[in-house]
Amino acid sequence: MTESRIKRLATTLMDATTDKDPLVQEQIYKALCELGESEPEEILNACDEYLRQHDKLAYPHRVIILKAMETVVKNNIALLDKSTAKVVIFLASNEMTKSKEVIRDWQQAASNVLVAVGQRFINKVMEEVLSKFQPGILPHYFVVQTFANLSVSNVFGMVPFLNSILGTMLPMLGMAKQDHMKSVFCYALQHFSESIQEYLANLDKAPDPTVRKDTFSNEIFSAYEVLFTGWLQHREAKLRLAVVEALGPMSHLLPGDKLEEQLPKLIPGILALYKKHTEAFYISKSLCQILEASVNIGSRSLDVQLDPLLGTLHPQICAPADPAVPLTVKNHTEVLRCFTVLACSFPDRVLAFLLPKLESSGERTRVGTLLIMRQIINSAPSQMEIKKPFILSSMRLPLQDGNNKVKRALVQVISAMAHHGYLEQPGGEAMVEFLVRQCALPSEPQPKKQPADADDLTSDGVRSISVNTLFLLSTTVDRMNNVLWPYLLEFVTPIPFTNALTPLCKSLLHLAVKKQEEGDNASLIRYDLNANLPSPHALTTRLLVVSSQPYVGDGRGAAALRLLSVLRCSVHPALEQLWSKKVPLLVEHIEENTEKPLSQKEWEEKLLLFLRETLAVVSDNTWICHFVTEMCRQLSSYNGVPTEKNFLYKCIGTTLGACASKDLVQKQLQELLEMARYHEEVEREGLASCFGICAINHLEETLAKLEDFVKSDVFKKSVGLFSIFKDRSDNEVEKIKSTLILCYGYVAMYAPKELVLSRIEADILKNIFQYFNTKVLGIKVETKDLTLKLCLIRSICMISQAIYNGAKCGDFVFSRKAELVAQMVEFIKAEPLETMRTPVRQRAMITCTYLVFLEPHLGDPDRTELLDTCLGSVLALPPLEPARDRDEDGGDAGHREVLYGDTISALKDLLKSLLQRNLTPHGLQDMFAHLGPWIKSNKEHERQRAVEVSAALLDFYLSKLKVSTVIPFYNLGVLIALFSPRCSDSLASVRQHAIDCVYSLLYIQLCYEGFARDHRDEMVEGLKALKKGLEEPDFTVLFHTCTNIAMVIGKRVPPEQLMSLLLAMFEGLADPDKNCSRAATVMINSLLKERGAVLQEKVPDIMSIIHGKLEEVDEEHVRKAAQQTVYILAAQHKSLVVSSLLSSALPFDSHTCAMWRSLASEPTLTSQILEQLLEKVNRDVPYKESKSFLLGSGSERIATPLPLAATCALYEIMSAPESGAAVLGLYPPLFVTLLLRVSCTVGVQLPKSLQSRERRSSSLGSAARSLHPASCAVETLKVMLARGGSEEVAVAVGSAGGWDLMASPERHHDGIAVLAGAMARHAGPRLPLIVKNLIPTLSSVFDSQRVTTTAFFAELLGSNVVNDLMLLETVMDNMMGRQKDACTLVRMLALRGLGNIAAGSPEKVRKHGAKLLASMVNGLDDKDDPHNLVALEAMSSLSKLLGHVEERDIQSMLLHIAIRIRPFFDSEQPELRHSSIVLFGNLSRFSEGDCEVFFEQILNGLVTLLLHLQDPKPEVVKACKFALRMCGPSMGCEGLCDMFLNHLREDRSLHYGEFMNNVCKHLMQSYPEMLNRLISTNLFYFKSSWVDIRAAAPMFIGFLVLHVDDEHSPQVDLDQLISALNLLLKDPVPAVRVKVAETLGRLVRIL
Repeated sequence: MTESRIKRLATTLMDATTDKDPLVQEQIYKALCELGESEPEEILNACDEYLRQHDKLAYPHRVIILKAMETVVKNNIALLDKSTAKVVIFLASNEMTKSKEVIRDWQQAASNVLVAVGQRFINKVMEEVLSKFQPGILPHYFVVQTFANLSVSNVFGMVPFLNSILGTMLPMLGMAKQDHMKSVFCYALQHFSESIQEYLANLDKAPDPTVRKDTFSNEIFSAYEVLFTGWLQHREAKLRLAVVEALGPMSHLLPGDKLEEQLPKLIPGILALYKKHTEAFYISKSLCQILEASVNIGSRSLDVQLDPLLGTLHPQICAPADPAVPLTVKNHTEVLRCFTVLACSFPDRVLAFLLPKLESSGERTRVGTLLIMRQIINSAPSQMEIKKPFILSSMRLPLQDGNNKVKRALVQVISAMAHHGYLEQPGGEAMVEFLVRQCALPSEPQPKKQPADADDLTSDGVRSISVNTLFLLSTTVDRMNNVLWPYLLEFVTPIPFTNALTPLCKSLLHLAVKKQEEGDNASLIRYDLNANLPSPHALTTRLLVVSSQPYVGDGRGAAALRLLSVLRCSVHPALEQLWSKKVPLLVEHIEENTEKPLSQKEWEEKLLLFLRETLAVVSDNTWICHFVTEMCRQLSSYNGVPTEKNFLYKCIGTTLGACASKDLVQKQLQELLEMARYHEEVEREGLASCFGICAINHLEETLAKLEDFVKSDVFKKSVGLFSIFKDRSDNEVEKIKSTLILCYGYVAMYAPKELVLSRIEADILKNIFQYFNTKVLGIKVETKDLTLKLCLIRSICMISQAIYNGAKCGDFVFSRKAELVAQMVEFIKAEPLETMRTPVRQRAMITCTYLVFLEPHLGDPDRTELLDTCLGSVLALPPLEPARDRDEDGGDAGHREVLYGDTISALKDLLKSLLQRNLTPHGLQDMFAHLGPWIKSNKEHERQRAVEVSAALLDFYLSKLKVSTVIPFYNLGVLIALFSPRCSDSLASVRQHAIDCVYSLLYIQLCYEGFARDHRDEMVEGLKALKKGLEEPDFTVLFHTCTNIAMVIGKRVPPEQLMSLLLAMFEGLADPDKNCSRAATVMINSLLKERGAVLQEKVPDIMSIIHGKLEEVDEEHVRKAAQQTVYILAAQHKSLVVSSLLSSALPFDSHTCAMWRSLASEPTLTSQILEQLLEKVNRDVPYKESKSFLLGSGSERIATPLPLAATCALYEIMSAPESGAAVLGLYPPLFVTLLLRVSCTVGVQLPKSLQSRERRSSSLGSAARSLHPASCAVETLKVMLARGGSEEVAVAVGSAGGWDLMASPERHHDGIAVLAGAMARHAGPRLPLIVKNLIPTLSSVFDSQRVTTTAFFAELLGSNVVNDLMLLETVMDNMMGRQKDACTLVRMLALRGLGNIAAGSPEKVRKHGAKLLASMVNGLDDKDDPHNLVALEAMSSLSKLLGHVEERDIQSMLLHIAIRIRPFFDSEQPELRHSSIVLFGNLSRFSEGDCEVFFEQILNGLVTLLLHLQDPKPEVVKACKFALRMCGPSMGCEGLCDMFLNHLREDRSLHYGEFMNNVCKHLMQSYPEMLNRLISTNLFYFKSSWVDIRAAAPMFIGFLVLHVDDEHSPQVDLDQLISALNLLLKDPVPAVRVKVAETLGRLVRIL
């Protein structure tokens, strides 16, 4: 019986192989394999029988079965008996040869079965297959292929058969006419040959160790003749390749004499194929095998074939391999192996062929040749040993090659040479030099778009390879140490090798450390043996200079310094201690920073300090003289790198300063002046700094040399030479003069002050102006040369600084100060006002700043001119334009931005220096007399700059102020009025600076009142906190900020200045900047509030002015003024104000809204106005019914105007924060009125006149908000809550989306529930009066009011607050009374409210349990409930109540409820599924008393719940998890209960398949008798409309079957089950069919 069932199951699966879905086919295959694992022989026999019986089954389906058979055989080969093996072999053999035509997939699958069986039953397989391999009859294609594959998979088993097979096969070769047969014979001969070779290589393990190569030689040779002479020339390319693949392995088995005899024909024949095939790998592989075989027999005829071999193979390497095509890479490897074979046998001839190719004009030829050379050097070292000099000499031409690919190949050759000792030969140094040159290649600019297929190698690529190679040779190839050291030092100093410095230094460092470890520290550099090495001075200079740019060239600074440190003893013995301590600190500084944060100036100072310390330690004048001479010699080398040259100049100046020989100092200074490239700015700076640093110790020599140079012939010749070229003459001479002027400036700055002060006017300034060509006391001849002008300004600035910083500054009177200031003013005036391109303004102002500090004082006219000129030249500049997209413009814009910033800073410093000369209120007033017009400018950029400068000046004034006597700050009011309105300027930066100005002014006032400068006033300090609010132009923030500023000013401004301040503020109303006008209004209103009684007669005039402003401009500050005015009026004329405002047209415009809001200022007044408005809302009906002609008999509700206007007015008043107290006093009536107003306006329309007016107003932008009745009521209720202290309620409702729901006719009740819940949580004490006022509306004639009140009460019952407030019974009774309401929604909401008691007052549920449960059961049985809304609510509420009712109350209803809700489990409505399943889970708590009855209900629902874990709705899945967790304890299976609790947590994702597997395991352990019932229930879901559940049901069955024990398996009606699965196997969804196939495979457990 079992046998037939397994067979039937296998048959069902095999019937399903016709499924077209690949995933289903794969699962069927797996299921068959699974059956095969259980009963391998039975399944193999079943497959055999099925295939024999279904002879017409199409081959794609047969393939699935054959593949399953192959897998079963492979996995169970040791278990098969001979009879089964024989059946399988016979079937596979028939399947393989049934069709004479080749049907590859089918016959290959059958062949694979034979090969799998042949692993153990090789004799049986051979017996069967040989029966179809008869002499004289051409065999089936796959018979031959099976032989071939068997020979590979079972070498020792097959080789004994090969002699016989070959004997039978040879005559067949001539019979093969079709290409595919010839190919398969070639395939077989190839694998036979390989197997024989493997057999012979492992004779010690072979069953027959007597087998010899000559056993097969003659047969192989006979086959060879057919393949080579007959088939190799075939026109079909695939066949030729098959022949070639076979010839390679066959060549090893040919008799030696035959191979020797055939080589003259074989090799040319193989080589000829290269021309016919683009894919050369198989040809090259075979050729390599033939060559190896030839070499093995010591062939003499190979010599004759060498030239054609080389000529054919060489182009194969020259054609580059494509990494994307793996066979081309493999071909390269095989061809290189061929060259290795040939080079080992014919080294001279191979080299004679290759080396001339290096002179070829073709790039590929040269690259290919170098690749071959690398291969030969690496793989034939012994043969190449005596050829080393010859090979090295042949590399001279490639060393000159400029092609990047050739360079890369040559670098790889050099690497190979280094490993094999070539570079130790004469000529090796040239190879090293080449490598270093490649390391020095400059980086190429990256092209914007690189073609996707571009294979061009860049210089960066060559450089990267070379750097890596050099480092590897230095660190890993020990034999290279003596080659590279100290030879690499020769490349450190030449400029062309600059880019290679980092890898050079790293390599040299490594080599030097190795030398030191070997004990060569003292003689690290042997100059006696290496004459070409750079001197210690040259190395030190070079490495120090390149370290000045530490991050350039892959971080060469650290590398250079480390190398310098290791060479310290070779540089000078005295440096051992200093450098070993200092250099690591310098390196650490570089590595701790990166390029951006590192200050170049600070780094250079560190290096110069290091240099000075070095010179001090050496203290050897001769050494220092040599050092400075070497530095000067290297100077010209840095012409292309100005930054490093500049640093070298500083090093020269430092070293000259340490030089004791004055003659040498003068000589070197003279040379520097003669050699300098004056047209380069960095060169001028460098030379001048050199002179300045030198002057620290050699002031007299430096000044003398500068003066001598102008008088010298060299200078005159230069001028004369330049005058020949008229266009260049002036320019070049000006550059020399500029440099000399700059030199004087640096000399003045660096030289000792006690020596230089006396020389400034007598020598330095005289010469400077002489070069500048300016007559100081006569007519000025202005130069046009910008460089000369800038150098003069900088030089004078440095001279001023020198005087200012001098010890005798106080005693020094600078007689030419005024003239120099006037000169600077002229320079500034000459600058164009429309742009700023040069730093002349900035430099001139910096110079003036230092000049101002010096004695004597400037006269008033000079001071005024200086002030006006500088302010006008900087503040009036046009605003900076943002950088454009193009790089060059962007860079220029960035430069201008930096220049602008520097110029503003220079202006601030200059004004501060002027102010410091007169630090009094008068001096301050004078300064702002100049700045005032700029501060009030209507141009933003001018205001911004002026206020920024003002803030800096006032802060400076305050910081420097020292008050000895209390004096009045008479101009405080005027200055406050100047700046305080600017706190609302349109520019954020102006606002920030303006508040800083007010802050400083108030503290200045406090200082003048006698307070200490460090005194901190609390109110004034509050201004700082306001700055944050001024960053963004938020009108509300600005308003509050201005008010706060006004309060501070009002408190701190003296009474005598109040009126002047007020008048000045009124003038501010006309400020062109609206924000500043607003600020002025705030100030005015603050003053009016303070001085109302005094200005009483002026109030009407003020109101009139502000009303006019309201009509002209709709600005915030005008509305604020109006609010103040309306409040004053309303305090005296309340009724008149309310009536007139209510008569305003709807919708209220913004001015009217502002006036309403002003009425909220005072609580008493506000309460009276609110009561008036509530009375007007309740007086009239909320809407009127209007017939609609368009809708026939239908009607629409139209809002009445007066309640609508009053509602809008309520909103405006309550939106003002000040209305809070009044709203709090009227909270209950306001809340109830507005809640009912919301209820009555849902779905209500505006009157036609208002609809058109609202559209017109909204299009004009004058309506503040929607006038729609419902939206208007909701917004008013929202603002009432916020203002009545229930802001948390409003926020909570908003967060839950309640306000939008409230205005929606469909979801209004949900919005009310959200409101009620929020009220219960946040406004509980307000509820008793609200409930009392709402109860009468439950009997309202309007459905909307009943729905609103019921929804409100229903939600309140969900909170304990109704119990605490003694409201529970009242509200609950009212809810029960609504169960017979005509409105379905009211009935549903009433049930919801009763259910909510479980959450709000759970302790009361027990008391009223019977009534509550009765209400719910009635709801379940509601007949007038077509959409199950009431039933749904009843189930949901029941779930809530069950946890709190008495068990006796529920027991009687338990079974009734369980049966009543069961149909909802599979409802199409997800809400019903969810609620019914949750309720079922809750009911399970009460199953203990009537355990058996309810246990039966659990079992009835178990399959449904488990399957619905795959429900498409997440909430239903969640409900199922809950129900199963609840039912678990009632099922009497601890393992199942634990699984439900652990795996079905809500927050845990579920691996459904694994979970169901474990569930079924527990079910079958605990309830095995339930198997048939569980399977039957699952069968019902085979027809489910949900795909996932349809797929889960068969999987459920599969797992049940997997875990049932043998004793209970007979329960299953296998016929019914297999038939149902068979039917489901035709399901249109592949995922379902996959699960069915999987389950069918598992049924083997119960067969």
